[in-house]
Amino acid sequence: MERRVVITGIGAVTPIGIGIDEYFKALKIGKSGIGPITSFDTEGFPSKIAGEVKNFEPSDYFEPKEAKRMDRYCQFALASAKMAYKDSGIDLEKINRKKAGVILGVGMGGLNTYESQMAVYNEKGPRRVTPFLVPMMISNLSAGTIGLEFGLKGPNYVVTAACASSTHAIGEAFLKIKNNMCDICFTGGSESTITPLTVAGFGSMKALSTRNEEYNIASSPFDVKRDGFVIAEGGGVLILEELQHAIDRGAKIYGEMVGYGLSDDAYHMTQPHPDAEGATSCIQMAIDMANIKPEQIDYINAHGTSTPFNDRLETKAIKNVFGDYAKKIAISSTKSMTGHLLGGAGAIEAIACCMVLNEGIIPPTINYQDVDPECDLNYTPNKFIEKNVNFTLSNSFGFGGQNSSIIFKKYENK
Repeated sequence: MERRVVITGIGAVTPIGIGIDEYFKALKIGKSGIGPITSFDTEGFPSKIAGEVKNFEPSDYFEPKEAKRMDRYCQFALASAKMAYKDSGIDLEKINRKKAGVILGVGMGGLNTYESQMAVYNEKGPRRVTPFLVPMMISNLSAGTIGLEFGLKGPNYVVTAACASSTHAIGEAFLKIKNNMCDICFTGGSESTITPLTVAGFGSMKALSTRNEEYNIASSPFDVKRDGFVIAEGGGVLILEELQHAIDRGAKIYGEMVGYGLSDDAYHMTQPHPDAEGATSCIQMAIDMANIKPEQIDYINAHGTSTPFNDRLETKAIKNVFGDYAKKIAISSTKSMTGHLLGGAGAIEAIACCMVLNEGIIPPTINYQDVDPECDLNYTPNKFIEKNVNFTLSNSFGFGGQNSSIIFKKYENK
């Protein structure tokens, strides 16, 4: 009998809210989390804006000693996991911990630690570098820390696929449960790369928005004036669970995961394929796995980064797959509000899809003011809409041509 996979717990740390209630309320009203960077002096930087997480107090989630031994990206991951665990109602004493795993997506890892300790090394020498440098810096310790926290002894690893990292991680967790390697899996991802070196690097690539004086509208996916993405930080964790396992313990169910697609453009280091071949095949693979018709997709949470190439070619991929129906689908880029969490983006966007299924609310694409003739679909401009949604699709596309799409379905016990 085919194993079905459902979502039974959610936790999120985002630039527009901490916790699922605060996060989705902000999405609904079109709240922007973009502002001037406060974590370092941006004098001389072309881009001076970001989606920083506000009001995150590590002491709300960890002992001070524990917090000091985790990079910020790892703190976001573990805090999100603790929220998801509480939300799920799982009794750890009643599960098989050898079939409980952790698979997270992280694009760049502990860059806050790397940059700060590099400064220590340069100023004070090698003996003053913290002995916690390596475990704080390496990305797999986000998954490892969650495994340690909850005593989970199943598969435990991190997927690194640039901006597709978290969506790949969720897809891999889905397959682990379907293939009977896990009954439960904590999945999602996190990122915290609002650092001088990272912002300088993306700035040198001219990938970031430089609308510093009008930061509230700087993240403007699909708008003709878009000029680059706005870097952001945060994380999200979803608990995926085998359906009968969830039913047996009386879990609440946010939705069912039914499809996963992945591909590579094999075209360019940073630009998507001009015919959107990889994104097209990725979306189609997810639909095929879900065993549905394209016309059954009600909502797409677009990758929608607010970069000229990405938004145009994602639009093309959607048209390639859906044909005339593409204009009827409700689409939004929640990055217009959160900014781009890089490896953590897919996690909070998957959470948004789950909440859309439950709330019947399509969040808007804010800052959509001037139509780009090459981006001519229904991007839910500026105001949420109410709609009964049965299937949602979430896209994530990353540097290296790495593409990932996942599909969630409204849960029905049949």
